[in-house]
Amino acid sequence: MFFLLILFNHFQVNSLYQLYEKRISRLLNSAQSGLIQNGLIGLEKETLRVSASGSIAQTPHPQALGAALTHPYITTDYSEALTELITPPFDNPIAALDFLRDTQAYVYRHLGNEILWATSMPCVMAGETSIPIARYGSSNAGMMKTVYRRGLGHRYGRTMQAIAGVHFNYSVPENFWPVYQQMEGDKSPLQEFISERYFDLIRNLLRFGWLIPYLFGASPAICKSFLAGKETSLESFNDTTFYEPYATSLRMGDFGYQNNKEKATGVHANYNSLQAYIESLTAAINTPYPDYEKFGVLVGGEYQQLNANILQIENEYYSTVRPKQILSGNEKPTLALKKRGIQYIELRSLDVNAFDPLGINETQIRFLEIFMLFCLLSESPCFDTDEQSAIDQNELLTAHMGRAADCSLTSHGQKRPLRDWAQELCGEMQAVAELLDSTSQECAYAQALARQRERIADPEATPSAMMLQTMRENGEGFFDFGLRMSTQHQEYFMKNKLDVGSLRRHQKWVEHSLLKQRDMDESSGESFAEYLAEYFAQS
Repeated sequence: MFFLLILFNHFQVNSLYQLYEKRISRLLNSAQSGLIQNGLIGLEKETLRVSASGSIAQTPHPQALGAALTHPYITTDYSEALTELITPPFDNPIAALDFLRDTQAYVYRHLGNEILWATSMPCVMAGETSIPIARYGSSNAGMMKTVYRRGLGHRYGRTMQAIAGVHFNYSVPENFWPVYQQMEGDKSPLQEFISERYFDLIRNLLRFGWLIPYLFGASPAICKSFLAGKETSLESFNDTTFYEPYATSLRMGDFGYQNNKEKATGVHANYNSLQAYIESLTAAINTPYPDYEKFGVLVGGEYQQLNANILQIENEYYSTVRPKQILSGNEKPTLALKKRGIQYIELRSLDVNAFDPLGINETQIRFLEIFMLFCLLSESPCFDTDEQSAIDQNELLTAHMGRAADCSLTSHGQKRPLRDWAQELCGEMQAVAELLDSTSQECAYAQALARQRERIADPEATPSAMMLQTMRENGEGFFDFGLRMSTQHQEYFMKNKLDVGSLRRHQKWVEHSLLKQRDMDESSGESFAEYLAEYFAQS
């Protein structure tokens, strides 16, 4: 029986790969392979503002950077000190990086003595109260964002919310979809086809998503202050630092983003279709949870959370991947997806690359584009409970011990070495890299893929291993490493000259955002209670 199971899995895997090969072959033979190139790329980088000595900034978001509520490209995440830099979508990686570079350079010119922290895991923490919750003014929209964050603090603690990451947003070229639909012989409405194919992509991103923390994880160590004296299985690197010897991304492990109430509540996002996804999140938003009811909602005239349900809103569900649609006004994300389908995919599992001032580089972006398209073109069966459990376990194992020589993950019910599986996947991605390089002499995508294969063969070449090695060579703990890299990045951006056109554009965005927030704050309207009721009544 065991042999038959192995044989079945072997034929199943081969069958799925054959379908991928057929799709690649059809693209190559269709004379329209170029349609898969120039997908839209957007970046979001989170970074803590810290004092010159490395403690979390207690100052407000600088007014010179505009209003966090209304500025399109410079805002805040959970904390007033957690700056978020956003790019518009571009059809090539270099343009996205250039915009991010100019934005960060502009920010640095208005920070005074503060600097931007260079790593995902935070600097020295002085307890929960040292992490100021972001403020967005007195408008209902601004109040909703602040109250939501207050609720997150009650539910999960503020410390976890101070962790930073880089989000990679990607959409397949619009002209590709009708051709792909015809190749697949699909007769459904085009947007329905697009959304379902994006869910194929999402399921495969989740299946193979452990590759991201292995290749790009850059948080193998944390400051001891992060745990505030709590017991831990982590080892001591030195007097100030905890670490795990083979960790890749503690941010993606037990110390970072986790939906730690999933088992207790029985709610898990369903990725088997757009409708199933919407229904699963909607159920969580509408289902009360006793542990959260104890915080109250309106207490002493102040809102402590938006509601006492499993999720306050959709964004509370922490996932490495999200389907996205641009919102219209104060529209709920699930309603936007229901009305207009999926517009792009947000990959959220990237650590901030401490060795690059931008936090991400061109080689990473090109690999991620290959990875996205590979996941789209590969067969993607629906999840069952066993596979979903294996996916979660694979991510945790990679985060905590991905560089260990004996690290094995679960694929089709069988254990297999991480490195063997990673090399196999990258080998299959070669065809996508060649498609993306087909109109260029530079072979930039093939080179980006080759670089990642080197990291699979040599785990010491991964950012997580490089961080630990650098700390050892310099005789420094995590905090000293982070402060040193942050200072180096500050020097880089202060030397980066903004051209007149870029400077004027940023100044214009700042001015418009301040005026817009002022108008929102001054406009009279319904009460906050009425505003929330209308928001949650959307269907």
